Amino acid sequence: MIKKIVVIGATGMLGKPVTIQLIQAGYAITLLSRDAEKAKKIFPGITCIEADVLNIQQLINGFYQQDCVYISLSPDRSARFTDQLPEREGIQNILVAAKQCGVKRIALLSSVVQNYNGMNGFDWWIFRVKLEAVKNIKASGISYSIFYPSTFMESIKRDLISGNKLLLTTGSVAPMWFIAGDDYGKQVAKALAIAGSTKQEYVIQGPVAYTWEEAAKVITENYKQPLRLVKAPMMIMKTAGLFMRKMKYAWHICEALNKYPETFTSERTWEELGKPETTLTAYIKNL
Repeated sequence: MIKKIVVIGATGMLGKPVTIQLIQAGYAITLLSRDAEKAKKIFPGITCIEADVLNIQQLINGFYQQDCVYISLSPDRSARFTDQLPEREGIQNILVAAKQCGVKRIALLSSVVQNYNGMNGFDWWIFRVKLEAVKNIKASGISYSIFYPSTFMESIKRDLISGNKLLLTTGSVAPMWFIAGDDYGKQVAKALAIAGSTKQEYVIQGPVAYTWEEAAKVITENYKQPLRLVKAPMMIMKTAGLFMRKMKYAWHICEALNKYPETFTSERTWEELGKPETTLTAYIKNL
């Protein structure tokens, strides 16, 4: 039975709601963060250890007597393939430290849209890194829980709303099953509660699918202030990406989200972990 969980990435946009749900579910939580003081301010009363996933000894110190490691990592948008990366070297270090400390389970926030790699001639090294992380965890010999979420509602406020503007790209043809971080966190808590010694993989999807065009209508109709829709042509983003790494990242992720042919495959997830309750409309109204 899992009682003690180390969370890596708890202060991030997607790590925070999961950590809150794990705490509320009664798990004993330890946070590993490069900025322990920041983590303590966000989660007062929770054990916080300063550690970097690129430092194996720090990970070993944090993993001692823990049952499970939950990983919520994302690439820096200006990162290069040749950099040391949390989702590559970092996860390799996590697996080494977890084995040494006898950790029973690795839980990973992955992605469903990474499966677009190889479709329509699309190839992005960041998706290759993500897919390799999943492969390495599966080959580690440690029991695992891997979650493949659709698009998070939290990304709307972070990436799309700027002042009174709603920023979109052209070319959105594929629907996404938007999921709220709180709902995902509840599903993670339930998955770990029923895990036993099984190997788990769950597709995480929300209650309704939208293209970006359809989502924009919901957002503009329900946001607290009027928003002006601004569309950026994909070709302009692609060209700008030749000179700016962050824009290159933006072009790749938008291209994948716009075109990945996502279908609903979360029947088993809902049966075992519960159906998400938060609609996109309700989420936007509460922003």
